[in-house]
Amino acid sequence: MSIQLQAIQKKLNKRFYDREEEIEALLTALLSRQHLLFIGPAGTGKSVLSSMLGEIVEGSHYFQHLLTPFSTPEELFGVLSLKDLEQGIYKRNVKNMLPEAHFAFIDEIFKANSAILNSLLTLINERIFYNNGVPIQSPLMTIVGSSNEYIEEGEGLEALFDRFLLRYEVNYIREEESFIAMLKDRTPIQIPKISMGELYEHQIRVANVDISDSIYQAIAKIRQALHDAGIRPSDRRFKQSLSILRAKAYLAGRNEVLRTDLNIMANVLWETVDQKSATQEIINETAFDTVDAFIHRKTTEFDSILQEAQNTMLRKTPLARTQLSQLLMQGKSLFLEVQNMNRQMPNRPELQNLKTDMHKRLLQMTSDVIGF
Repeated sequence: MSIQLQAIQKKLNKRFYDREEEIEALLTALLSRQHLLFIGPAGTGKSVLSSMLGEIVEGSHYFQHLLTPFSTPEELFGVLSLKDLEQGIYKRNVKNMLPEAHFAFIDEIFKANSAILNSLLTLINERIFYNNGVPIQSPLMTIVGSSNEYIEEGEGLEALFDRFLLRYEVNYIREEESFIAMLKDRTPIQIPKISMGELYEHQIRVANVDISDSIYQAIAKIRQALHDAGIRPSDRRFKQSLSILRAKAYLAGRNEVLRTDLNIMANVLWETVDQKSATQEIINETAFDTVDAFIHRKTTEFDSILQEAQNTMLRKTPLARTQLSQLLMQGKSLFLEVQNMNRQMPNRPELQNLKTDMHKRLLQMTSDVIGF
């Protein structure tokens, strides 16, 4: 049955360039009934991608809204019933509003003010909306929130931030080749759909995906390593992450969680922005063997350098040429590390592939720097 979802994933990857991770996250959140946060600048396709939840699942109710500091509860939860208000009853008309939605996208979610916040927190966490004090069970499965920036300490939004189990940074398209392909693309791509009944069946199967004792032990090892680094995600967050692991394995067509599935927890277990890189490194070391962890780490570092070089060329500051030269040297240094590892382990073809790919991209970067 996961073949149906893989077909959707494949089409989404064709429609959205350089968004494979975010698409996997979206479908994983859908299967696990968890919430997802996208953080990144405007114009990266966060809202269009998130709206796919409403398009993919036929028969579902999808709600979308942009928050501002002046947004009122009526915009999310419905207007007050004047008829009931005359009788002293403070009741909202929730028809077609957030409390009745299966899926929702809330843009600029951290603009939620105190008038909205409490009801939003309860709805996200407990799937309950209190209408005139009467609890109403919401069919809500997944909320995708987005923001251009992270929350700041003292804003009172920590609880809202914590409600999102999956958190992803969304940046502009990194590869020039993908960027050009996006500019040229004029072909409409039809995304396959599933019914609500089919989705429920998928979710039931996800809940039955097996997690072995070795995976539980690996998670315990991750927890201890994070604690040693001063990073202390809650036990609840670890427990909730199991649904993410099961959904990721199911999306890949498996009935059991593998060690490599643990890498998605790098988007789950950090608490503050400055803990992100340490969390990812700890989880990668556990999720992969030594060579795999090395490849993953160097690929991430190299991609970051290329992204920074691209941003530097766009900014065109007086120091841009100097900064580009420094970035080029950093890229060459990483390449030499990979080359050295490849010499030590010539029987690992993935090292040779990485070396070849890095060399090709370094040549392009060198050409760009010379021509800048």
